[in-house]
Amino acid sequence: MRNFKLSRRRMLRGMAGGASVAVGLPILEAMLNSHGDALAGGAALPLRFMTWYWADGMVIDRWEPQQVGNDWQLSEQLMPLANVKDHVSVVSGMQNRSTNIVTHHEGMSGFNGYNFEQAGGFNTNAGGPTIDQRIADTLEGVTPIRAAHVRVSKRESTDGDGGTTYIAMSHRETEGGGLVAQTPQVNPQEVWQLLFGEFVPKPDDSELRTSILDYVREDAGALRGNLGTKDQQRIDAHLEGVFELEQKILATPPTCDLPDLPTATNTDSGGVEPLSETNDAMARLIAYAFTCDITRVATFQLKRFVSATVFDEIDAGEIHHSASHQGPGNATYQAGVTYQMQKFADLLEIFAETEDLNGDSLLDTSIIYATSDCSTGASHAVGRQPILLAGHGRGYLQHPGIHYQATPWNDNHNNPNGAGNMSDVLLTCLQAFDPAADSVGGGPLESNTPLTDIVA
Repeated sequence: MRNFKLSRRRMLRGMAGGASVAVGLPILEAMLNSHGDALAGGAALPLRFMTWYWADGMVIDRWEPQQVGNDWQLSEQLMPLANVKDHVSVVSGMQNRSTNIVTHHEGMSGFNGYNFEQAGGFNTNAGGPTIDQRIADTLEGVTPIRAAHVRVSKRESTDGDGGTTYIAMSHRETEGGGLVAQTPQVNPQEVWQLLFGEFVPKPDDSELRTSILDYVREDAGALRGNLGTKDQQRIDAHLEGVFELEQKILATPPTCDLPDLPTATNTDSGGVEPLSETNDAMARLIAYAFTCDITRVATFQLKRFVSATVFDEIDAGEIHHSASHQGPGNATYQAGVTYQMQKFADLLEIFAETEDLNGDSLLDTSIIYATSDCSTGASHAVGRQPILLAGHGRGYLQHPGIHYQATPWNDNHNNPNGAGNMSDVLLTCLQAFDPAADSVGGGPLESNTPLTDIVA
C-alpha cells in the first residue's frame, strides 16, 4: 500500500440533510515523500504559529528566572511549566518602545511592533497588522481557514476601555491599507463550527444530532482500504479523538453573550466562569485544527485587559485587574499570575501530547509566542516586558529552551532605556515562515534585527 499517494487536501466527505459535511485528516504516511520529511508534492511539512496573551503583567521578582542561558531554573510563577520546560524559552528584560502610553493599550505593540492610534480617552486603535496576520500572509491559500481566534473569559471591561486594541489581539491589514480587528470567539461550539463545519444541534433537528462522523463513515471506509496499517491506525485514532471532542462540546451548554438568549444557556454557575474547561476545549480545538491542517495560525486570549475577570477557581475573590493595582506584594495578584501561567501550561501539555506525525508533537512543529500588556500591573510599566516562546518550530528555535535576558537584573527593573527591543522577537518568529522578511513594525518600535540568540 506504500505506493498509494494521497493529497494533503483530502477530506472525508458526506451529506447530512442535503448539506455537505467534511472532516479533515491528520498527516498520513501516504501524504509524504519516500523519506518522510516532506509532503509528497515536495512542500515542507506544516509549521504552525500561535500568539497567547495573558493580562496585567507579572511580579518580576517571582516571574523572571534568576539564571540565564541553558541552565535556567523555573521561577515561582513559572513553576506550572515544569512538565514542558524543555519546550520553553524565557525572554526577559525586553523593552516595549511605545511612545504612546495610555496604560494597558500599549501592550498591543508587543504583538505588532507599532504605536497604537489614539481614539479619545481610553479608546485606542491598533497601529498596524499583528504578527499572526503577517505570518498568515505568508501562508495565504495554503489552508482552508486563514487563522483562528479564541478567548476564554467572557468578562468585559469595568472601566469603559474601548477601540480595536481592546476588541482583539489580532488585526489584519486590508488591500487598502486599513486594519480589521479579528474578533475572537468565546463559545467552543462556535469555534467547532468555524473550524470543522459542525452543526450546533437544535431541539427539533433530530437528524443533525447524529455525529458528523456518521456522514463521512462511508468515505472513511473506502479510504482505509487504500492505506497501510500505520495510516489506518492513525485515521482510527484521529476520528476517535474527533468523536470524543465532539461529544464533550455538544454535552456542554453553550456559552453565549447574545442578549436575546436566556441566561439558562450560559455555562456560568452562580456567576462563576468555567475557565479551565473552556481553556481546555479551546486548546484541543486548535490542536485538532493544526493537526488537520485546517489552519496553521491562531491567537489565544485568556482574558481581556482591564476586564472584570475573577479567577474563582483559586478562590481569588477579586477581579484580577483590580488586584494588580494593589501592587506586586498583593497575594491575590501573585496567585492570579501563577494561575494564568498554569492555563498556559495546560495548553502546552495538550500540544505536547498531540501527535502530528511519526511521534512529532505539536510542540515539535509549532512556535507559540506569549506576552502580556505590561510588565507590572500596578505601575503599567512596559520597560521590562515578559515574553515566553514555546515549541521549537521543527528545529527553528533552541531546544531545550534558554533564558535570554536583554537588560541585566538590577534595582531599576523597569528602565525604559534598557537594551532589547521586543519587536526583535516578532521578527524572529516571522523569519521562521519568511526567511526573507527584513522588518517588523514601524516607528520607534520597528525591528530590523531578529533575536538570533533564541534560534537553533
